[in-house]
Amino acid sequence: MKFAHMSDIHIGGWRDPKLSELGLEAFKKSIEICIERNIDFLLISGDLFDTSLPSVDRLKAVVAELRKLKELFIPVYIIAGSHDFSPSGKTMLDVLEEARLVINVVKGDVIDNKLKLKFTIDEKTGVKITGMLGRKGCLEKKFYENLIKHHLEEETGYKIFMFHSALEEFKPKGLENMEANPLSLLPKNFDYYAGGHVHYIFDKKEPGYGLITYPGALFPNNFAELEKYGKGGFYIVEGEELEWVPVEIYPHYKINIESNHNSPREIENMILSKMQDFNNHIVTIRVSGNLENGKVFDIDFHKIFEVAKDKGAYFVMKNTSALKTKEFEEIKVQNIDTKDVENKLIKEHLGQIKVKGLNVEDEERLTNDMMSLLNLGKQEGEKIVDYEKRMVEGFKALLKIE
Repeated sequence: MKFAHMSDIHIGGWRDPKLSELGLEAFKKSIEICIERNIDFLLISGDLFDTSLPSVDRLKAVVAELRKLKELFIPVYIIAGSHDFSPSGKTMLDVLEEARLVINVVKGDVIDNKLKLKFTIDEKTGVKITGMLGRKGCLEKKFYENLIKHHLEEETGYKIFMFHSALEEFKPKGLENMEANPLSLLPKNFDYYAGGHVHYIFDKKEPGYGLITYPGALFPNNFAELEKYGKGGFYIVEGEELEWVPVEIYPHYKINIESNHNSPREIENMILSKMQDFNNHIVTIRVSGNLENGKVFDIDFHKIFEVAKDKGAYFVMKNTSALKTKEFEEIKVQNIDTKDVENKLIKEHLGQIKVKGLNVEDEERLTNDMMSLLNLGKQEGEKIVDYEKRMVEGFKALLKIE
């Protein structure tokens, strides 16, 4: 038995077209590797797309890759992640499943307000697969709390549980403030736990559970991830062997400059002194410390970027958030994602408006779902009247208005 495990592919995730294209190229390359390595099946643990309604061009490209697997009789088992999930109930994963390109393993019945998940059995290997979707702000926790576990834990054979949540016990350094669920919410006695959502590479054999894994993003999703990892990857599992397979489209070159009360011109020269023949590298430039005089925008980054491109850089990006000037006092902020900030603000203002029949937990869920719906925005090629209709229908579904 041999299978691949990917997560957090985020097709369409970068606003810059060049980086967005690299995310798609990483997916294409990973499919090539899966075919070359002759896997039996592929797991995608959430966030195949960066939105539940991706652009037509991105959708067509993904369909073309999934069709390659289908023609080779390699099934793709998938769950919705916090980006795939749509509070209106409409997601592109449903379309892919209807076309028989993927199989969503989050299937079951509601019995006395409890969720009883079913296993999806891989025909070739007999492996039994099930899992739970992910939602923004860890709102999937309520599903876990209502999950009937005993039949899942007592099932025999090789079992895989797919999930898209951070686990409190295994949060990496720097993400201590990330919303997470306790490990105890997961059903026990599975052989492999195919995790997603947390963009870091992790595997641990946990007593009473099994091998718990996060393959990380298939392609870095922001500056910090590019700077730290330079590339993404995924797991290939063969028997008891676990291999993390890197997927590199272009190499990464990192420039870090610590200013010790240097002038903008001195910082420019420090950066330029680090330049080399890049030959299609992705170049990240981070400048931190203190400026002796002037302001951050006095550093001629336009000139720096042009020099880097003349030396063959594929893409150049900078980060000066930790560079301070004399004119401003230092303000210390937590290094958290904008989505975490959004979730914290929602939590701070819960309960200020009393709604009949709505407790604080329901209010948080509804607010997050409304935010997710609004974040979808107008899609490429979508008419305004269709966009407005989609929004109205989505809000009616959330508010249960006929």
